[in-house]
Amino acid sequence: MAFLNASALLVLSGFFAAAALGATPPKLEHLYPVAGQQGTTLPVAAAGKFEPWPPQVWVDAPGISFKAGASGKFDVEIAKDAIPGPHLVRFYNESGVSAPRFFIVSSEPELAEKEPNDSYKASQLVPALPATFSGRLDKGGDVDSFGVSLKKGETLVAWLEAYLLGSAFDGLFRITDSNGTQLAFNHDGRTLDPFLAWEAPYDGIFVLQLMGFVYPASSDVRLAGGEGGVYRLHLTTGPYLRYTLPLAFQSGKTTVASLVGWNLAAPSVEVDGTQFGANAATFNLPLAGSSTRFPVMVSELPEMMENSPAGEAVQLIETPGAITGHIDSATDEDRFQFTAGKGRVYEFRLFAASIGSPLDAWIKIEDDKGKEVARNDDSKGSRDPQLIWTAPADGNYVAVIGDVSHQGGAEFVYRLAIGEAKPAVTATAAEHSLVIEAGKSGDLKVVVKRVNGSKANVKLIARNLPDGVVASDPEIPEKGGDVALKLSVQAEVKPVSQPFTLVLREAESGKESAVSFYMTTEGEDNGVPQGYGELVISSTDQLWLIVLSQQNK
Repeated sequence: MAFLNASALLVLSGFFAAAALGATPPKLEHLYPVAGQQGTTLPVAAAGKFEPWPPQVWVDAPGISFKAGASGKFDVEIAKDAIPGPHLVRFYNESGVSAPRFFIVSSEPELAEKEPNDSYKASQLVPALPATFSGRLDKGGDVDSFGVSLKKGETLVAWLEAYLLGSAFDGLFRITDSNGTQLAFNHDGRTLDPFLAWEAPYDGIFVLQLMGFVYPASSDVRLAGGEGGVYRLHLTTGPYLRYTLPLAFQSGKTTVASLVGWNLAAPSVEVDGTQFGANAATFNLPLAGSSTRFPVMVSELPEMMENSPAGEAVQLIETPGAITGHIDSATDEDRFQFTAGKGRVYEFRLFAASIGSPLDAWIKIEDDKGKEVARNDDSKGSRDPQLIWTAPADGNYVAVIGDVSHQGGAEFVYRLAIGEAKPAVTATAAEHSLVIEAGKSGDLKVVVKRVNGSKANVKLIARNLPDGVVASDPEIPEKGGDVALKLSVQAEVKPVSQPFTLVLREAESGKESAVSFYMTTEGEDNGVPQGYGELVISSTDQLWLIVLSQQNK
């Protein structure tokens, strides 16, 4: 459920009457700082266009209150019981609503980055570890420097949130000594955001420097900065989990998992899978000595580890099932035998690049004579492969996995999930908002996708619409595709600006799924990456309706 500030209740006729005529929809680009601690009040600057000032503010959860000050400025009050984690924020007025942006609530202190700190000679000293800084590269050429005191043998783990926030720079890290000599460097981690784990060679103060290039990239190779340069920087010498083995925990079962990472107090952990919520996709794993919880995949499938006996090239796997393995060397190919039934459709999903593994995997299926019958490298814009395959005959088959670039090692981990492909139907909204004048109607495009032969009879249902607004009952194409949902507004409806939701309901089962707007976009321009394939919140089911008065054209 989404919430408004107390001062921003919906359908406020007084608000609309008082607003300046000719107002333009607010355009919110970024909030700075982008995060604050529970139980605090902090000044926050909004980057974008807001005429007239102030806009109303919507937040997706209670306990986060924006109180407007001078133009572009807010005091944000965060309740002690505000839900930790990323939240969506929208600005709106009688003419429109901004696209959702991010504000993060932390249970730990959020330190402010302070200028001037451009040089390793004038670095901002980190008072203690762990530490999180909410900062911004303020101007072109900006470099933010942080001095960290380390003992010999201590491992500093540093990671950035910038790309994940939709920021306008592609960040990079470097670590220098007190004389400015570079000791470590990283450009990209699991995403375009950098990541470093570095062991101090001696006692001293070392400088972590953060900078970045314009993103999406342009022909200008100078260092970036500006209102879009917001970030969160995390620094710790405490426990940091890179991944678990196996890579997923089975729901309802106890899993003993090995831990892989840095500064870990124990080599393994036992997790009771009965504590996972229904339909949970991840479990936030706590670690001794750390306030951070690390997300681990949750699965309904039996989870195995690669463990081929010596002298055997093939390991048996039951279907449905999943297995975690490694590509150990440049020539390594992992082979898993499974039994398939004629005419049955199977799905093979491999997770590697999507979880931060350097493995660029391919997968193929061989029959019992070693003949290749199916193959995939990349799928759906990801470096991870996925196969939908129909077995041509009863029998044993082998799934084979390797690396495209012929590399391998302990970090080249993956998880392969095999099961029968299930028919499914999903829907996404093409836009996050819809503006309609009273007495008229408007269409919202919804993209319906059917997979694996879904024939389900489904309907689009709109909820939380204001009185006097009626949604159509569009026919859903048998093969899926674009659907126009028509919202008709009666002439007497007063101006409204509020969220609403859509669900896709299967007529026979009554099963419902939310229709979401996805903020992630991916693409390339002459080989240059564009868009953001992953964000701290990638989608929202809170769509927005604006009804204009008949004279407000």
